[in-house]
Amino acid sequence: MYSDLDEQALARYCSQGDKLAEEELYRRYAARVYTLCRRYLGDGDDAKDLMQDVIIHALDKIQLYKYTGKGSLYGWISRIAINKAINMIKRQRWRTVSLSLWSQDSIPEPAAEDVQSIPQEKLLEWISRLPDLRRAVFNMYCIDGYSHKDIAKMLGISEKGSAGVLAKARAQLKQKIKDYLSVSG
Repeated sequence: MYSDLDEQALARYCSQGDKLAEEELYRRYAARVYTLCRRYLGDGDDAKDLMQDVIIHALDKIQLYKYTGKGSLYGWISRIAINKAINMIKRQRWRTVSLSLWSQDSIPEPAAEDVQSIPQEKLLEWISRLPDLRRAVFNMYCIDGYSHKDIAKMLGISEKGSAGVLAKARAQLKQKIKDYLSVSG
């Protein structure tokens, strides 16, 4: 019965404390939330802990969720996950890089067809190995669609700082792609 519920009904049952509905919410979203957390944190154990924290938080606050259309429940949960991941990253003492070190890289952009030939797991692995700040900015900008202004506000850095960190993350990833393609090609 619960697997057939739409998001709005599922959220309503969860807000009433229905344990089977809560289990269904976990079944539907835990893996996706874990993947999102893993993108931000890199470490699998930290991502698993954060995923569980996010699901618990979402269930505790489900009465605040407002249905706005299909996919909005996961969107709401993913915003919780991103905010919690950013807070975790902020609490960790990431290394800051002097702005003078943020220069344009000279590595050419890889061709789209070359990038498509790389296994997705490999790309995700490279992203997960970026330093914390670079990984956070890369995920927020390139994958989750935040602007540099939003990233700056959320991470407590400047907009130029966000753009500089993104440039370094892209340069690091382009170098990984270049190295991979030269070995496999």
